[in-house]
Amino acid sequence: MQILNFGSINIDHVYAVNNFVRPGETISSDKYDIFAGGKGFNQSIALARAGAVVCHAGKIGKNAEWLLQRLEKEGVDITLVKISQIPTGHAIIQVIPSGENAIVLYGGANQTISEANITRALETISPGDYLLLQNEISSVAYAIHKGKERKLRVVFNPAPMTRNVRDYPLDDVDIFILNETEAAGLTGETEPEDVREIMCEQFPQSATVLTLGSKGAAYFDSTTMLQQPAFAVNAVDSTAAGDTFIGYFLAELIQSSNPAKALSLGCRAAAICVTRSGASDSIPHRKELET
Repeated sequence: MQILNFGSINIDHVYAVNNFVRPGETISSDKYDIFAGGKGFNQSIALARAGAVVCHAGKIGKNAEWLLQRLEKEGVDITLVKISQIPTGHAIIQVIPSGENAIVLYGGANQTISEANITRALETISPGDYLLLQNEISSVAYAIHKGKERKLRVVFNPAPMTRNVRDYPLDDVDIFILNETEAAGLTGETEPEDVREIMCEQFPQSATVLTLGSKGAAYFDSTTMLQQPAFAVNAVDSTAAGDTFIGYFLAELIQSSNPAKALSLGCRAAAICVTRSGASDSIPHRKELET
Protein backbone atom coordinates (compact mmCIF):
# COMPACT_ATOMS: atom_id res chain seq x y z
CA MET A 1 0.00 0.00 0.00
CA GLN A 2 1.35 3.42 -0.93
CA ILE A 3 0.49 7.06 -0.40
CA LEU A 4 0.29 9.73 -3.08
CA ASN A 5 0.96 13.17 -1.66
CA PHE A 6 -0.31 15.81 -4.08
CA GLY A 7 1.19 18.88 -2.47
CA SER A 8 3.13 22.10 -2.57
CA ILE A 9 6.85 22.52 -3.19
CA ASN A 10 8.32 25.89 -2.23
CA ILE A 11 11.62 27.68 -1.90
CA ASP A 12 11.94 29.71 1.31
CA HIS A 13 14.15 32.83 1.17
CA VAL A 14 14.87 33.75 4.80
CA TYR A 15 16.37 37.11 5.77
CA ALA A 16 17.54 37.95 9.29
CA VAL A 17 16.73 41.63 9.96
CA ASN A 18 16.66 43.92 12.99
CA ASN A 19 13.14 45.13 12.21
CA PHE A 20 10.46 44.50 9.59
CA VAL A 21 10.81 46.71 6.55
CA ARG A 22 8.38 49.64 6.43
CA PRO A 23 6.85 51.31 3.34
CA GLY A 24 9.48 53.25 1.42
CA GLU A 25 12.30 51.86 3.58
CA THR A 26 15.38 49.90 2.51
CA ILE A 27 17.10 47.84 5.20
CA SER A 28 20.07 45.50 5.37
CA SER A 29 19.92 41.82 6.23
CA ASP A 30 22.49 40.25 8.55
CA LYS A 31 21.97 36.74 7.19
CA TYR A 32 20.34 35.07 4.21
CA ASP A 33 19.41 31.40 3.82
CA ILE A 34 17.57 29.36 1.20
CA PHE A 35 15.52 26.36 2.31
CA ALA A 36 13.28 23.83 0.64
CA GLY A 37 9.75 24.23 1.94
CA GLY A 38 6.03 23.83 1.41
CA LYS A 39 3.74 21.67 3.51
CA GLY A 40 3.53 19.08 0.78
CA PHE A 41 7.30 18.84 0.48
CA ASN A 42 7.79 18.56 4.25
CA GLN A 43 5.10 15.91 4.65
CA SER A 44 6.57 13.77 1.87
CA ILE A 45 9.96 13.83 3.60
CA ALA A 46 8.33 12.96 6.93
CA LEU A 47 6.47 10.05 5.33
CA ALA A 48 9.64 8.74 3.71
CA ARG A 49 11.70 9.05 6.90
CA ALA A 50 8.93 7.23 8.76
CA GLY A 51 9.18 4.32 6.33
CA ALA A 52 6.16 4.86 4.09
CA VAL A 53 6.12 4.23 0.35
CA VAL A 54 5.37 7.74 -0.90
CA CYS A 55 5.03 9.35 -4.30
CA HIS A 56 4.94 13.14 -4.50
CA ALA A 57 2.89 14.86 -7.19
CA GLY A 58 3.09 18.58 -7.87
CA LYS A 59 4.80 21.25 -9.94
CA ILE A 60 7.95 23.33 -9.78
CA GLY A 61 9.38 25.98 -12.11
CA LYS A 62 12.55 25.74 -14.15
CA ASN A 63 15.96 25.79 -12.39
CA ALA A 64 14.58 24.18 -9.22
CA GLU A 65 15.70 20.62 -9.88
CA TRP A 66 17.61 20.66 -6.57
CA LEU A 67 14.24 20.33 -4.85
CA LEU A 68 13.57 17.11 -6.75
CA GLN A 69 17.03 15.86 -5.84
CA ARG A 70 16.22 16.44 -2.17
CA LEU A 71 13.03 14.41 -2.43
CA GLU A 72 14.65 11.64 -4.43
CA LYS A 73 17.54 11.40 -1.96
CA GLU A 74 14.97 10.77 0.78
CA GLY A 75 13.44 7.90 -1.21
CA VAL A 76 10.38 9.79 -2.45
CA ASP A 77 9.10 8.85 -5.92
CA ILE A 78 9.21 12.08 -7.97
CA THR A 79 7.92 10.82 -11.33
CA LEU A 80 4.70 12.82 -10.90
CA VAL A 81 6.40 16.17 -10.24
CA LYS A 82 6.11 18.25 -13.40
CA ILE A 83 8.04 21.31 -14.61
CA SER A 84 5.96 24.46 -15.14
CA GLN A 85 6.69 27.62 -17.12
CA ILE A 86 5.57 29.50 -13.99
CA PRO A 87 8.27 30.02 -11.31
CA THR A 88 8.47 27.69 -8.33
CA GLY A 89 6.32 28.72 -5.38
CA HIS A 90 8.35 30.65 -2.87
CA ALA A 91 8.23 32.69 0.31
CA ILE A 92 10.11 35.83 1.28
CA ILE A 93 10.54 35.60 5.05
CA GLN A 94 11.84 38.35 7.34
CA VAL A 95 12.90 37.16 10.80
CA ILE A 96 13.64 39.64 13.60
CA PRO A 97 15.76 38.86 16.72
CA SER A 98 12.68 38.00 18.84
CA GLY A 99 11.89 35.18 16.42
CA GLU A 100 8.80 36.81 14.94
CA ASN A 101 8.48 36.66 11.19
CA ALA A 102 6.74 38.43 8.32
CA ILE A 103 6.09 36.40 5.17
CA VAL A 104 5.20 37.14 1.55
CA LEU A 105 4.05 33.92 -0.15
CA TYR A 106 3.92 33.41 -3.91
CA GLY A 107 2.01 30.29 -4.94
CA GLY A 108 3.71 30.06 -8.33
CA ALA A 109 3.74 26.63 -9.96
CA ASN A 110 1.72 25.19 -7.06
CA GLN A 111 -1.25 27.17 -8.35
CA THR A 112 -1.02 25.84 -11.91
CA ILE A 113 -2.13 22.29 -11.08
CA SER A 114 -5.08 21.44 -13.30
CA GLU A 115 -7.85 18.89 -13.06
CA ALA A 116 -6.17 17.00 -15.90
CA ASN A 117 -2.90 16.85 -13.89
CA ILE A 118 -4.79 15.36 -10.96
CA THR A 119 -6.72 12.84 -13.06
CA ARG A 120 -3.51 11.52 -14.63
CA ALA A 121 -1.75 11.26 -11.27
CA LEU A 122 -4.62 9.38 -9.63
CA GLU A 123 -4.57 6.80 -12.42
CA THR A 124 -1.15 5.65 -11.14
CA ILE A 125 -2.40 4.35 -7.77
CA SER A 126 -4.86 1.64 -6.82
CA PRO A 127 -8.12 1.52 -4.84
CA GLY A 128 -7.33 1.33 -1.13
CA ASP A 129 -4.16 3.42 -1.45
CA TYR A 130 -3.95 6.76 0.34
CA LEU A 131 -4.24 10.25 -1.16
CA LEU A 132 -2.86 13.08 1.01
CA LEU A 133 -3.80 16.70 0.31
CA GLN A 134 -3.09 20.05 1.92
CA ASN A 135 -4.50 23.42 0.84
CA GLU A 136 -1.46 25.01 -0.84
CA ILE A 137 -2.17 23.88 -4.41
CA SER A 138 -4.92 24.56 -6.93
CA SER A 139 -7.77 22.14 -7.75
CA VAL A 140 -7.93 20.64 -4.23
CA ALA A 141 -11.72 20.23 -4.32
CA TYR A 142 -11.46 18.26 -7.56
CA ALA A 143 -8.69 16.08 -6.12
CA ILE A 144 -10.80 15.22 -3.07
CA HIS A 145 -13.78 14.22 -5.21
CA LYS A 146 -11.77 12.23 -7.77
CA GLY A 147 -9.82 10.49 -5.03
CA LYS A 148 -13.01 9.25 -3.43
CA GLU A 149 -14.40 8.29 -6.82
CA ARG A 150 -11.35 6.10 -7.38
CA LYS A 151 -11.90 4.49 -3.97
CA LEU A 152 -8.75 5.92 -2.40
CA ARG A 153 -8.41 6.74 1.29
CA VAL A 154 -8.56 10.55 1.15
CA VAL A 155 -6.64 12.41 3.88
CA PHE A 156 -7.08 16.18 4.02
CA ASN A 157 -5.02 18.67 6.00
CA PRO A 158 -6.73 22.05 5.30
CA ALA A 159 -3.62 24.14 5.79
CA PRO A 160 -3.88 27.02 5.33
CA MET A 161 -7.52 27.15 6.39
CA THR A 162 -9.40 29.41 3.97
CA ARG A 163 -13.06 30.30 3.56
CA ASN A 164 -13.48 28.22 0.42
CA VAL A 165 -12.56 25.02 2.28
CA ARG A 166 -16.17 24.80 3.48
CA ASP A 167 -17.23 24.58 -0.18
CA TYR A 168 -15.00 21.56 -0.87
CA PRO A 169 -16.66 18.11 -1.10
CA LEU A 170 -15.70 17.34 2.50
CA ASP A 171 -18.07 14.38 2.70
CA ASP A 172 -15.54 12.59 0.49
CA VAL A 173 -12.74 12.95 3.06
CA ASP A 174 -11.88 9.80 5.03
CA ILE A 175 -9.47 11.38 7.53
CA PHE A 176 -9.23 15.05 8.49
CA ILE A 177 -5.98 16.20 10.12
CA LEU A 178 -6.54 19.53 11.87
CA ASN A 179 -4.63 21.78 14.22
CA GLU A 180 -6.55 23.94 16.67
CA THR A 181 -6.84 26.88 14.25
CA GLU A 182 -8.06 24.70 11.39
CA ALA A 183 -10.53 22.92 13.67
CA ALA A 184 -11.96 26.24 14.82
CA GLY A 185 -12.23 27.42 11.21
CA LEU A 186 -14.10 24.28 10.21
CA THR A 187 -16.38 23.89 13.24
CA GLY A 188 -16.44 27.25 15.04
CA GLU A 189 -15.35 25.44 18.22
CA THR A 190 -12.06 25.34 20.13
CA GLU A 191 -12.54 22.64 22.78
CA PRO A 192 -11.68 19.11 21.57
CA GLU A 193 -14.96 17.59 22.78
CA ASP A 194 -16.96 20.29 21.01
CA VAL A 195 -14.92 19.86 17.84
CA ARG A 196 -15.55 16.12 17.98
CA GLU A 197 -19.29 16.58 18.42
CA ILE A 198 -19.60 18.79 15.33
CA MET A 199 -17.20 16.78 13.15
CA CYS A 200 -18.99 13.51 13.96
CA GLU A 201 -22.36 15.13 13.30
CA GLN A 202 -21.34 16.68 9.96
CA PHE A 203 -19.02 13.91 8.75
CA PRO A 204 -20.19 10.68 10.45
CA GLN A 205 -18.23 8.45 8.05
CA SER A 206 -14.95 10.27 8.62
CA ALA A 207 -12.22 10.15 11.26
CA THR A 208 -10.47 13.25 12.59
CA VAL A 209 -6.97 13.73 13.98
CA LEU A 210 -6.65 16.86 16.11
CA THR A 211 -3.16 18.15 16.92
CA LEU A 212 -3.00 20.18 20.12
CA GLY A 213 0.57 21.45 20.31
CA SER A 214 1.99 21.05 23.80
CA LYS A 215 -1.16 19.13 24.81
CA GLY A 216 -0.53 16.31 22.36
CA ALA A 217 -3.04 14.96 19.87
CA ALA A 218 -6.40 13.20 19.64
CA TYR A 219 -8.07 10.80 17.21
CA PHE A 220 -11.80 10.35 17.02
CA ASP A 221 -14.63 9.08 14.90
CA SER A 222 -18.28 8.32 15.66
CA THR A 223 -17.36 5.39 17.95
CA THR A 224 -13.81 6.08 19.17
CA MET A 225 -11.97 8.76 21.13
CA LEU A 226 -8.23 8.43 21.66
CA GLN A 227 -5.89 10.94 23.29
CA GLN A 228 -2.10 11.09 23.33
CA PRO A 229 -0.23 13.50 25.64
CA ALA A 230 2.72 15.37 24.22
CA PHE A 231 6.24 14.35 25.19
CA ALA A 232 8.04 16.93 27.33
CA VAL A 233 11.05 18.46 25.55
CA ASN A 234 12.89 21.77 25.37
CA ALA A 235 11.36 23.25 22.23
CA VAL A 236 13.53 25.38 19.94
CA ASP A 237 11.55 25.67 16.71
CA SER A 238 8.07 24.32 15.96
CA THR A 239 8.15 25.10 12.22
CA ALA A 240 7.76 21.55 10.85
CA ALA A 241 6.21 19.88 13.89
CA GLY A 242 2.77 19.51 12.31
CA ASP A 243 4.16 18.14 9.05
CA THR A 244 6.36 15.71 10.97
CA PHE A 245 3.39 14.48 12.98
CA ILE A 246 1.30 13.95 9.85
CA GLY A 247 4.01 11.96 8.09
CA TYR A 248 4.68 9.67 11.02
CA PHE A 249 1.02 9.27 11.96
CA LEU A 250 0.02 8.21 8.44
CA ALA A 251 3.04 5.96 7.93
CA GLU A 252 2.21 4.03 11.11
CA LEU A 253 -1.52 3.96 10.39
CA ILE A 254 -0.87 2.47 6.96
CA GLN A 255 1.50 -0.11 8.43
CA SER A 256 -0.41 -1.18 11.53
CA SER A 257 -4.00 0.13 11.13
CA ASN A 258 -3.66 1.12 14.79
CA PRO A 259 -4.60 4.78 15.38
CA ALA A 260 -3.43 4.72 19.02
CA LYS A 261 0.03 3.53 17.98
CA ALA A 262 0.04 6.08 15.13
CA LEU A 263 -0.80 8.91 17.54
CA SER A 264 2.03 7.94 19.85
CA LEU A 265 4.58 7.69 17.05
CA GLY A 266 3.46 11.00 15.53
CA CYS A 267 3.80 12.81 18.86
CA ARG A 268 7.22 11.27 19.53
CA ALA A 269 8.49 12.34 16.13
CA ALA A 270 7.10 15.87 16.54
CA ALA A 271 8.75 16.11 19.96
CA ILE A 272 12.16 15.41 18.40
CA CYS A 273 11.45 17.84 15.56
CA VAL A 274 10.81 20.84 17.81
CA THR A 275 14.19 20.44 19.53
CA ARG A 276 15.88 21.42 16.24
CA SER A 277 15.88 24.49 14.04
CA GLY A 278 14.65 24.48 10.47
CA ALA A 279 11.84 22.89 8.51
CA SER A 280 12.47 19.64 6.61
CA ASP A 281 15.99 19.39 8.07
CA SER A 282 14.50 19.03 11.55
CA ILE A 283 12.35 15.98 10.71
CA PRO A 284 13.77 12.90 12.47
CA HIS A 285 14.55 9.55 10.87
CA ARG A 286 12.69 6.46 12.09
CA LYS A 287 15.79 4.98 13.70
CA GLU A 288 16.01 8.02 16.00
CA LEU A 289 12.61 7.14 17.47
CA GLU A 290 13.62 3.52 17.95
CA THR A 291 16.72 4.44 19.95
